[in-house]
Amino acid sequence: MLCESVGIRPIERLTGLSRPTVLTVLETAGQKAADFLNERVHDVRTNWIQADEVHGFVFSKQINTDADDVDRGEQFTYLALANDSKLIINWLVGKRTRENALEFMTQLKRRVTGDFQLATDGWKIYSGRTGAVATVFGQSIDYGTETKYFGTPRLPYLPRKLIGMRRHRVSGNPDLKKSTICHAERSNLTLRTFTRRLTRCTLGYSKKLENLRHSIALFVWHYNFCRVHSSLGKTPAQAAGLTDRVWTIKDLLS
Repeated sequence: MLCESVGIRPIERLTGLSRPTVLTVLETAGQKAADFLNERVHDVRTNWIQADEVHGFVFSKQINTDADDVDRGEQFTYLALANDSKLIINWLVGKRTRENALEFMTQLKRRVTGDFQLATDGWKIYSGRTGAVATVFGQSIDYGTETKYFGTPRLPYLPRKLIGMRRHRVSGNPDLKKSTICHAERSNLTLRTFTRRLTRCTLGYSKKLENLRHSIALFVWHYNFCRVHSSLGKTPAQAAGLTDRVWTIKDLLS
């Protein structure tokens, strides 16, 4: 249920388990998922990686949160996606800061082997001369950015219309036709669909940062190793050569 966007209170009602028990299951499974990913997802070979962040919040919106409170308010989920296998290579949950961007890129470098092309949005913390990508990778990879421009909707909750897009070479010799983050943004939609804590405009948001991290770890593990991707006919982990079978929740907990 935690992997299928069911909230804590609905699980409590549907199963008859107490809320602390459900949260204990989340903590146990989330920690096991994080440990499993750290152990299994390494030496990934891919030609093309996209990185993006998903906005969320913990306990309260940023406007109602002290600026120096790192555990509450806006929190971003950083994801790096291998485009060929759809594997989520690494993730990080925290504020949108240079320190977290550096840690995220450092984790990515540790888990990937061989040459690849990287694409991100135009966030200067990534793409600047002293940005996280340059600091971690130097000039060793082909790196390009994609910046999208949106119009202002007539009403606040109407979708914004894409009115322009610009791709830019940052280092190496990237193929600008592939310097897009569209596939990463599509994985962001999957994350929001199957993680109740990131469903917009509901009461499903996280009250504690650690619970959000457990939920993201569980989602990434389930997405990589359990859920068969419709475009691949297999799980991303199978497509990336990390396993030869579809895993189950029982496999994780045992």
